[in-house]
Amino acid sequence: MPSNAAPRQILVTSALPYANGSIHLGHMLEYIQTDIWVRFQKLRGNRCVYVCADDAHGSAIMLRAEKEGITPEQLIANVQAEHTADFADFLVDFDNYHSTHSDENRELSSLIYTRLKDAGHISTRSVTQYFDPEKQMFLADRFIKGTCPKCAAEDQYGDNCEKCGATYEPTDLKDPRSAISGATPVLRDSKHFFFRLQDFSDMLKQWTRSGALQESVANKIAEWLDSGLHEWDISRDAPYFGFEIPDEPGKYFYVWLDAPVGYMASFKNLCERRPDLSFDAFWGAESTAELYHFIGKDIINFHTLFWPAMLEGAGFRKPTAVNVHGYLTVNGQKMSKSRGTFIKARTYLEHLSPEYLRYYYAAKLSRGVEDMDLSLEDFVQKVNSDLVGKVVNIASRCAGFIHKGNGGVMVAANPAPELTDAFAAAVPGIADAYEKRDFSRAMRDIMALADKANAYIADKAPWSLNKQEGKQDEVQAICSLAINLFRQLVILLKPVLPILAADAEAFLNVPELKWDDHQTLLSDHQLNAFKPLLTRIEQAKIEAMVDASKEDLEASATDTGTETGAAAATGNGELTKEPIAGEIDFNSFAAVDLRIALIEKCEFVEGADKLLRLTLDIGDAKRNVFSGIKSAYPDPSKLEGRLTLYVANLAARKMKFGVSEGMVLAAGPGGEDIYLLSPDSGAKPGQRVK
Repeated sequence: MPSNAAPRQILVTSALPYANGSIHLGHMLEYIQTDIWVRFQKLRGNRCVYVCADDAHGSAIMLRAEKEGITPEQLIANVQAEHTADFADFLVDFDNYHSTHSDENRELSSLIYTRLKDAGHISTRSVTQYFDPEKQMFLADRFIKGTCPKCAAEDQYGDNCEKCGATYEPTDLKDPRSAISGATPVLRDSKHFFFRLQDFSDMLKQWTRSGALQESVANKIAEWLDSGLHEWDISRDAPYFGFEIPDEPGKYFYVWLDAPVGYMASFKNLCERRPDLSFDAFWGAESTAELYHFIGKDIINFHTLFWPAMLEGAGFRKPTAVNVHGYLTVNGQKMSKSRGTFIKARTYLEHLSPEYLRYYYAAKLSRGVEDMDLSLEDFVQKVNSDLVGKVVNIASRCAGFIHKGNGGVMVAANPAPELTDAFAAAVPGIADAYEKRDFSRAMRDIMALADKANAYIADKAPWSLNKQEGKQDEVQAICSLAINLFRQLVILLKPVLPILAADAEAFLNVPELKWDDHQTLLSDHQLNAFKPLLTRIEQAKIEAMVDASKEDLEASATDTGTETGAAAATGNGELTKEPIAGEIDFNSFAAVDLRIALIEKCEFVEGADKLLRLTLDIGDAKRNVFSGIKSAYPDPSKLEGRLTLYVANLAARKMKFGVSEGMVLAAGPGGEDIYLLSPDSGAKPGQRVK
């Protein structure tokens, strides 16, 4: 931005995390990416406001709160406290972090709905759905289980079969049951409310090709636009944790209506405390301010079709751009609880500095939507090499000579103007990379400058010159220039490494550095004592973090008493298939005593979220096993009388709730989709599986 240009007015959001679980490193990719971009804008002198909120509505939150014996309000307050602590400790500097369960969001959601209704963009019709007679609630597709009508696979979701891939209506399921209560659902009619998305087809075709989206995202959206848009269901029936639709008792806004409105609500809440901000100036239809959303590629349809259409229909402005990123993998694979690579934000913070991950993400993030891999080995090498070996090394090598030789005062000298010219010439390109969210290019260019500075220092070797008679002035000039180059690098890295920048500012004895400070050099300037700014990552800390993540898994009982043999956690917390592990020889496999077991009794474990207690008959003995399959079998009595596979010679394990004597085998993607393995008919308890 030219020094005489007026500051830009920018509002930025990240996707709202769901108030139903912990933040993990997959989530942090987005918030770190957004925070870096926001910090860059602020460093450049622009007025950039960053808001976010917890997405706090929906059936899942209502049901979890009920399960925990607390109110939904208590649950979302507890989760918000955890989320805000994690974000703060990762140096994500929101101007406001709010909740969709707020007065501002209720008012804005109702206003938008009313405007859409008055303009003819809301329709209603009767919908036939399954209803749980025990829970007295309509069931979403994911809360219905049954037998696939195509291949007869059991325990399939209400809209698709994971075994044969068939899609169908919930009413096509054979033997349907409620995944919440286990009751047989009944069909009931209910009036639903729909947003007429098709009314905005022409506008969306123009807007999605206006430069607001990355080209690959616009191409994907074009597929939906070309196939024709349809109405979107925006209502749910009571009981539901959310906002009632105005003048429609017992009808609630579906979470996806009020969730994006949470961006507006969070900003409005901030405006009430910041008289310098105007809600209409940023959200009004004629707003000249800039609005950017940062999201993952899994929610592009909501943010690039539903959201801009809803804003248009309600008389608000549309986003300037929606910036989409890919998923996070760890060590080349989806995040895995069994391998300890499903790492919660808090677990990471207990072992490593947040700035290490901020830098690594920056070094890997491009402006595209490709998935990003966190290779833990590369992570250690890159942080140690770039930040410690290149950037911090400049100050640590040269500060001592200035303190010992000149009382800590940098001399007014520039013995290598070609080097300072090279630094100055690189800055516009680095700024452009930051602006375009091409952080990996920015980091490469910055480290290329660090390499030039280190090469200069190595060539001049002030440690050798200092031993020579009459070379002390030259040593001071070399080292003063080196500290100035270090200062330049700190300015360029400040959006990524705010703690390093603050510590460097203390050492340099300067006010908070701004982007334009790169245009000047310090001369005849007093430094403060140098203290180590960053330390190398020790491999032992990585191993401890991975081990702790495995312990997190054990604490959640996913791996206590049962094994979901082929399961791994993805970036969004779901379980998915995991690659086959390293080979074992036949003798090792033969040592497993695998037997048929009869489940005599199955019951809930008081105080455990995921455990069932199984009493097994293995022919010549009875065994007690704790199994983390409660989510898949909400009615444990239905397991009684079934045969399953049991690892008989696994060492007993003492747990909080008792001793687990072995392991039953299960498979599946996780959550509600875990299936106990059962033998063919004719098997008997105690038989050994060969």
